[in-house]
Amino acid sequence: MNNAVLAEGLAKRFGETRALDGVDLAVPAASVLGLLGPNGAGKTTAVRILATLLEPDAGHASVCGYDVVREAHRVRQLVGLTGQYASVDEMLTGAENLLLIGRLLGQSRAEAKSRAGELLARFELSDAANRAVKTYSGGMRRRLDLAASLVGRPRVLFLDEPTTGLDPRSRLDLWQIVRDLVADGVTVLLTTQYLEEADQLADQIAVVDQGRVIATGTPAQLKARTGAQPLVVRPADPADLPVVTSIMRDLTGRTPDVDTTSVTASVTDPALLPALVRRLDDAEVVVTGLALRDASLDEVFLSLTGHKLEETNTPDLERTPA
Repeated sequence: MNNAVLAEGLAKRFGETRALDGVDLAVPAASVLGLLGPNGAGKTTAVRILATLLEPDAGHASVCGYDVVREAHRVRQLVGLTGQYASVDEMLTGAENLLLIGRLLGQSRAEAKSRAGELLARFELSDAANRAVKTYSGGMRRRLDLAASLVGRPRVLFLDEPTTGLDPRSRLDLWQIVRDLVADGVTVLLTTQYLEEADQLADQIAVVDQGRVIATGTPAQLKARTGAQPLVVRPADPADLPVVTSIMRDLTGRTPDVDTTSVTASVTDPALLPALVRRLDDAEVVVTGLALRDASLDEVFLSLTGHKLEETNTPDLERTPA
Protein backbone atom coordinates (compact mmCIF):
# COMPACT_ATOMS: atom_id res chain seq x y z
CA MET A 1 0.00 0.00 0.00
CA ASN A 2 1.25 3.50 -0.82
CA ASN A 3 2.45 5.34 2.29
CA ALA A 4 1.81 9.09 2.38
CA VAL A 5 4.09 9.44 5.41
CA LEU A 6 7.13 7.30 6.12
CA ALA A 7 9.68 7.69 8.91
CA GLU A 8 12.62 5.42 9.69
CA GLY A 9 14.90 5.66 12.70
CA LEU A 10 14.01 9.23 13.67
CA ALA A 11 16.10 10.48 16.57
CA LYS A 12 16.19 13.89 18.23
CA ARG A 13 17.91 15.26 21.31
CA PHE A 14 17.32 18.45 23.25
CA GLY A 15 20.48 18.86 25.29
CA GLU A 16 20.88 15.71 27.36
CA THR A 17 17.29 14.65 26.75
CA ARG A 18 16.51 12.12 24.02
CA ALA A 19 13.07 13.13 22.74
CA LEU A 20 13.02 10.56 19.92
CA ASP A 21 14.99 7.35 20.01
CA GLY A 22 14.68 5.63 16.62
CA VAL A 23 11.02 6.14 15.68
CA ASP A 24 9.57 4.27 12.68
CA LEU A 25 6.17 5.29 11.29
CA ALA A 26 4.16 4.49 8.17
CA VAL A 27 0.84 6.14 7.28
CA PRO A 28 -1.02 4.77 4.23
CA ALA A 29 -2.66 7.37 2.00
CA ALA A 30 -6.23 8.40 2.93
CA SER A 31 -6.03 6.87 6.39
CA VAL A 32 -5.58 7.97 10.01
CA LEU A 33 -2.57 7.00 12.11
CA GLY A 34 -3.11 7.67 15.79
CA LEU A 35 0.09 8.49 17.67
CA LEU A 36 -0.81 7.63 21.25
CA GLY A 37 1.26 8.46 24.31
CA PRO A 38 1.66 10.72 27.35
CA ASN A 39 3.08 14.25 27.41
CA GLY A 40 6.81 14.14 26.74
CA ALA A 41 6.64 10.80 24.91
CA GLY A 42 7.90 12.34 21.66
CA LYS A 43 4.67 12.75 19.72
CA THR A 44 4.92 16.49 19.07
CA THR A 45 8.62 16.23 18.26
CA ALA A 46 7.84 13.62 15.60
CA VAL A 47 5.11 15.82 14.11
CA ARG A 48 7.40 18.86 14.02
CA ILE A 49 10.03 16.88 12.14
CA LEU A 50 7.51 15.52 9.64
CA ALA A 51 6.11 19.03 9.13
CA THR A 52 9.67 20.35 8.46
CA LEU A 53 9.71 22.53 11.60
CA LEU A 54 12.61 20.54 13.08
CA GLU A 55 15.44 18.52 11.56
CA PRO A 56 16.15 15.08 12.98
CA ASP A 57 19.54 14.24 14.43
CA ALA A 58 19.35 10.82 12.81
CA GLY A 59 17.04 8.82 10.57
CA HIS A 60 15.01 10.09 7.65
CA ALA A 61 11.40 10.74 6.73
CA SER A 62 9.33 11.51 3.67
CA VAL A 63 5.89 12.94 2.98
CA CYS A 64 4.26 11.96 -0.33
CA GLY A 65 7.68 10.76 -1.45
CA TYR A 66 9.55 14.00 -0.64
CA ASP A 67 12.34 14.03 1.92
CA VAL A 68 11.44 16.30 4.84
CA VAL A 69 14.99 17.71 5.05
CA ARG A 70 16.30 17.83 1.48
CA GLU A 71 12.94 18.72 -0.08
CA ALA A 72 11.33 20.63 2.77
CA HIS A 73 9.88 23.27 0.45
CA ARG A 74 7.97 20.58 -1.50
CA VAL A 75 6.71 18.98 1.70
CA ARG A 76 5.37 22.32 2.97
CA GLN A 77 3.24 22.63 -0.16
CA LEU A 78 1.56 19.33 0.64
CA VAL A 79 0.90 19.44 4.38
CA GLY A 80 -1.30 21.23 6.89
CA LEU A 81 -0.69 21.43 10.63
CA THR A 82 -3.05 22.09 13.50
CA GLY A 83 -1.27 22.29 16.85
CA GLN A 84 -2.50 21.93 20.40
CA TYR A 85 -3.53 25.56 20.62
CA ALA A 86 -5.33 27.83 18.15
CA SER A 87 -2.86 29.77 16.02
CA VAL A 88 -5.28 32.20 14.39
CA ASP A 89 -5.21 35.97 15.02
CA GLU A 90 -7.84 36.84 17.64
CA MET A 91 -8.11 40.46 16.50
CA LEU A 92 -9.07 39.52 12.93
CA THR A 93 -12.40 38.06 11.89
CA GLY A 94 -12.70 34.43 10.86
CA ALA A 95 -12.95 35.43 7.20
CA GLU A 96 -9.94 37.76 7.45
CA ASN A 97 -7.81 35.00 8.99
CA LEU A 98 -8.52 32.59 6.16
CA LEU A 99 -8.15 35.26 3.50
CA LEU A 100 -4.77 36.26 4.92
CA ILE A 101 -3.51 32.68 4.88
CA GLY A 102 -4.70 32.20 1.32
CA ARG A 103 -2.85 35.29 0.17
CA LEU A 104 0.32 34.19 2.00
CA LEU A 105 0.08 30.89 0.14
CA GLY A 106 0.10 32.76 -3.16
CA GLN A 107 -3.59 32.58 -4.00
CA SER A 108 -5.17 35.47 -5.87
CA ARG A 109 -7.53 37.65 -3.84
CA ALA A 110 -10.55 36.15 -5.61
CA GLU A 111 -9.31 32.59 -5.09
CA ALA A 112 -8.47 33.23 -1.42
CA LYS A 113 -11.88 34.80 -0.79
CA SER A 114 -13.66 31.90 -2.47
CA ARG A 115 -11.66 29.32 -0.50
CA ALA A 116 -12.32 31.17 2.77
CA GLY A 117 -16.06 31.18 2.11
CA GLU A 118 -16.01 27.49 1.23
CA LEU A 119 -14.19 26.55 4.43
CA LEU A 120 -16.31 28.79 6.66
CA ALA A 121 -19.40 27.06 5.31
CA ARG A 122 -17.87 23.59 5.67
CA PHE A 123 -16.99 24.21 9.31
CA GLU A 124 -20.32 25.90 10.09
CA LEU A 125 -18.73 29.28 10.75
CA SER A 126 -20.44 31.37 8.06
CA ASP A 127 -22.65 33.17 10.57
CA ALA A 128 -19.55 34.18 12.55
CA ALA A 129 -17.38 34.96 9.52
CA ASN A 130 -17.30 38.73 10.19
CA ARG A 131 -16.85 38.52 13.95
CA ALA A 132 -13.48 38.92 15.65
CA VAL A 133 -12.05 35.54 16.62
CA LYS A 134 -11.69 36.72 20.22
CA THR A 135 -15.50 36.41 20.48
CA TYR A 136 -15.49 32.76 19.34
CA SER A 137 -16.06 29.83 21.69
CA GLY A 138 -13.29 27.27 22.17
CA GLY A 139 -14.92 24.85 19.75
CA MET A 140 -15.34 27.56 17.11
CA ARG A 141 -11.68 28.54 17.42
CA ARG A 142 -10.55 24.94 16.96
CA ARG A 143 -12.75 24.59 13.86
CA LEU A 144 -11.33 27.81 12.45
CA ASP A 145 -7.80 26.64 13.23
CA LEU A 146 -8.47 23.41 11.36
CA ALA A 147 -10.01 25.35 8.48
CA ALA A 148 -6.86 27.50 8.36
CA SER A 149 -4.71 24.38 7.94
CA LEU A 150 -6.84 23.35 4.94
CA VAL A 151 -6.68 26.60 2.96
CA GLY A 152 -3.92 25.19 0.77
CA ARG A 153 -5.77 21.90 0.17
CA PRO A 154 -3.11 19.71 1.85
CA ARG A 155 -2.76 16.05 0.99
CA VAL A 156 -1.46 15.29 4.47
CA LEU A 157 -2.78 16.83 7.69
CA PHE A 158 -0.96 16.71 11.03
CA LEU A 159 -3.30 17.11 14.00
CA ASP A 160 -1.36 17.55 17.24
CA GLU A 161 -3.84 16.93 20.07
CA PRO A 162 -6.53 18.94 18.25
CA THR A 163 -9.29 18.40 20.82
CA THR A 164 -7.33 19.54 23.89
CA GLY A 165 -9.63 21.62 26.09
CA LEU A 166 -12.77 21.04 24.03
CA ASP A 167 -16.12 20.10 25.55
CA PRO A 168 -17.57 16.67 24.58
CA ARG A 169 -19.90 18.08 21.90
CA SER A 170 -17.11 20.05 20.21
CA ARG A 171 -14.87 16.99 20.34
CA LEU A 172 -17.50 14.89 18.57
CA ASP A 173 -17.93 17.60 15.93
CA LEU A 174 -14.19 17.64 15.26
CA TRP A 175 -14.08 13.86 15.01
CA GLN A 176 -16.71 13.97 12.26
CA ILE A 177 -14.72 16.61 10.40
CA VAL A 178 -11.66 14.34 10.48
CA ARG A 179 -13.71 11.42 9.13
CA ASP A 180 -15.01 13.60 6.31
CA LEU A 181 -11.49 14.74 5.40
CA VAL A 182 -10.23 11.16 5.17
CA ALA A 183 -13.23 10.26 3.01
CA ASP A 184 -12.08 13.06 0.68
CA GLY A 185 -8.63 11.44 0.40
CA VAL A 186 -6.68 13.39 3.03
CA THR A 187 -4.10 11.47 5.06
CA VAL A 188 -4.13 12.30 8.78
CA LEU A 189 -1.51 11.79 11.47
CA LEU A 190 -3.24 12.40 14.80
CA THR A 191 -1.45 12.72 18.12
CA THR A 192 -3.60 12.32 21.18
CA GLN A 193 -3.72 11.40 24.85
CA TYR A 194 -7.41 10.56 24.58
CA LEU A 195 -7.75 6.81 24.31
CA GLU A 196 -11.32 7.04 23.05
CA GLU A 197 -10.21 9.47 20.33
CA ALA A 198 -7.62 7.04 18.99
CA ASP A 199 -10.14 4.21 19.18
CA GLN A 200 -12.78 6.21 17.28
CA LEU A 201 -10.63 7.71 14.51
CA ALA A 202 -7.46 5.72 13.90
CA ASP A 203 -7.11 3.00 11.27
CA GLN A 204 -3.73 2.22 12.79
CA ILE A 205 -2.22 3.18 16.16
CA ALA A 206 1.41 3.63 17.15
CA VAL A 207 1.94 3.65 20.92
CA VAL A 208 4.83 5.92 21.89
CA ASP A 209 6.57 5.97 25.26
CA GLN A 210 9.87 7.64 26.18
CA GLY A 211 10.72 8.49 22.59
CA ARG A 212 10.13 5.01 21.18
CA VAL A 213 7.33 3.26 19.34
CA ILE A 214 6.55 0.31 21.60
CA ALA A 215 3.61 -1.16 19.66
CA THR A 216 1.70 -0.70 16.41
CA GLY A 217 -1.47 -2.15 14.94
CA THR A 218 -5.17 -1.59 14.54
CA PRO A 219 -7.12 -0.83 17.72
CA ALA A 220 -8.49 -4.40 17.64
CA GLN A 221 -5.02 -5.91 17.16
CA LEU A 222 -3.57 -3.93 20.05
CA LYS A 223 -6.43 -4.90 22.34
CA ALA A 224 -5.90 -8.56 21.43
CA ARG A 225 -2.25 -8.29 22.49
CA THR A 226 -3.18 -8.04 26.16
CA GLY A 227 -4.17 -11.72 26.04
CA ALA A 228 -7.02 -11.09 28.48
CA GLN A 229 -10.52 -9.69 28.61
CA PRO A 230 -12.00 -7.68 31.47
CA LEU A 231 -14.85 -9.47 33.24
CA VAL A 232 -17.18 -7.07 35.04
CA VAL A 233 -19.71 -8.13 37.68
CA ARG A 234 -22.20 -5.70 39.19
CA PRO A 235 -24.15 -7.11 42.19
CA ALA A 236 -27.66 -5.84 42.84
CA ASP A 237 -26.74 -5.25 46.49
CA PRO A 238 -23.42 -3.39 47.04
CA ALA A 239 -23.11 -5.30 50.31
CA ASP A 240 -22.29 -8.38 48.18
CA LEU A 241 -19.16 -6.76 46.69
CA PRO A 242 -16.79 -8.57 49.13
CA VAL A 243 -18.37 -11.94 48.25
CA VAL A 244 -18.07 -11.26 44.50
CA THR A 245 -14.48 -10.12 45.00
CA SER A 246 -13.60 -13.31 46.83
CA ILE A 247 -15.20 -15.53 44.18
CA MET A 248 -13.46 -13.74 41.31
CA ARG A 249 -10.13 -13.89 43.13
CA ASP A 250 -10.52 -17.66 43.56
CA LEU A 251 -11.46 -18.22 39.91
CA THR A 252 -8.91 -15.92 38.25
CA GLY A 253 -6.00 -16.25 40.65
CA ARG A 254 -5.52 -12.48 40.78
CA THR A 255 -6.87 -9.61 42.85
CA PRO A 256 -9.71 -7.87 41.00
CA ASP A 257 -10.40 -4.14 40.86
CA VAL A 258 -13.31 -3.02 43.01
CA ASP A 259 -15.29 0.21 42.90
CA THR A 260 -18.52 1.24 44.61
CA THR A 261 -20.78 -0.78 42.28
CA SER A 262 -18.76 -3.46 40.47
CA VAL A 263 -15.85 -5.88 40.49
CA THR A 264 -13.54 -6.26 37.48
CA ALA A 265 -10.87 -8.87 36.76
CA SER A 266 -8.92 -9.82 33.65
CA VAL A 267 -9.55 -13.35 32.41
CA THR A 268 -7.85 -15.40 29.70
CA ASP A 269 -10.32 -18.29 29.58
CA PRO A 270 -13.92 -17.49 28.49
CA ALA A 271 -14.97 -20.85 29.99
CA LEU A 272 -14.57 -19.23 33.38
CA LEU A 273 -17.87 -17.40 32.87
CA PRO A 274 -20.20 -20.40 33.48
CA ALA A 275 -18.19 -21.31 36.59
CA LEU A 276 -18.60 -17.78 37.87
CA VAL A 277 -22.36 -17.88 37.33
CA ARG A 278 -22.58 -21.15 39.32
CA ARG A 279 -20.51 -19.76 42.18
CA LEU A 280 -22.61 -16.59 42.35
CA ASP A 281 -25.80 -18.68 42.34
CA ASP A 282 -24.46 -20.91 45.14
CA ALA A 283 -23.66 -17.77 47.15
CA GLU A 284 -27.16 -16.41 46.44
CA VAL A 285 -25.72 -13.25 44.93
CA VAL A 286 -28.08 -11.46 42.52
CA VAL A 287 -26.32 -9.44 39.82
CA THR A 288 -27.62 -6.63 37.63
CA GLY A 289 -24.70 -6.80 35.23
CA LEU A 290 -22.22 -9.44 34.11
CA ALA A 291 -20.13 -8.84 31.00
CA LEU A 292 -16.96 -10.11 29.35
CA ARG A 293 -15.79 -7.19 27.21
CA ASP A 294 -12.87 -6.37 24.94
CA ALA A 295 -9.83 -4.77 26.49
CA SER A 296 -9.65 -0.96 26.30
CA LEU A 297 -6.70 0.98 24.89
CA ASP A 298 -5.99 2.13 28.44
CA GLU A 299 -5.56 -1.50 29.45
CA VAL A 300 -3.35 -2.04 26.39
CA PHE A 301 -1.13 0.87 27.43
CA LEU A 302 -0.98 -0.53 30.98
CA SER A 303 0.04 -3.96 29.72
CA LEU A 304 2.74 -2.47 27.47
CA THR A 305 4.26 0.04 29.88
CA GLY A 306 3.25 -1.04 33.38
CA HIS A 307 1.34 2.19 34.01
CA LYS A 308 -1.85 3.83 32.84
CA LEU A 309 -1.66 6.74 30.42
CA GLU A 310 -3.07 9.27 32.88
CA GLU A 311 -0.62 8.15 35.57
CA THR A 312 2.37 9.18 33.47
CA ASN A 313 3.95 12.44 34.57
CA THR A 314 6.75 12.69 32.05
CA PRO A 315 8.10 16.26 31.84
CA ASP A 316 6.83 18.10 28.77
CA LEU A 317 10.10 18.16 26.86
CA GLU A 318 8.44 18.43 23.48
CA ARG A 319 8.12 22.20 23.70
CA THR A 320 11.84 22.64 24.26
CA PRO A 321 13.09 24.91 21.47
CA ALA A 322 15.31 23.40 18.85
